[in-house]
Amino acid sequence: MEYGYSILMGCFSAALLLYAGLMALTKDYKLLPLRARVSVKPKNEKRYMTQLAKSVALAALAPALSAAVGLWNVFAALIVWVAAEAILIRLGTKFMKNAE
Repeated sequence: MEYGYSILMGCFSAALLLYAGLMALTKDYKLLPLRARVSVKPKNEKRYMTQLAKSVALAALAPALSAAVGLWNVFAALIVWVAAEAILIRLGTKFMKNAE
């Protein structure tokens, strides 16, 4: 299991990308967990789901980058994951400002 970390991060990234794709295609507000639906009441649910799908897909890039770096060095991959996730979530919040 030399590449176990990279395989795990790749699977996690693929799952997030699949969820984001499902949200973008269906634009179904009920795909969100109940706790999230209760706390957010968007005016336009379809636009909100599109913007949220973009944000989730963007956040899914961090584990993918980490998986690629993990093939080289696991400790460097952890640093890349934390740094990339912080940057990509920050960019994702800019997508969500246009949601309402």
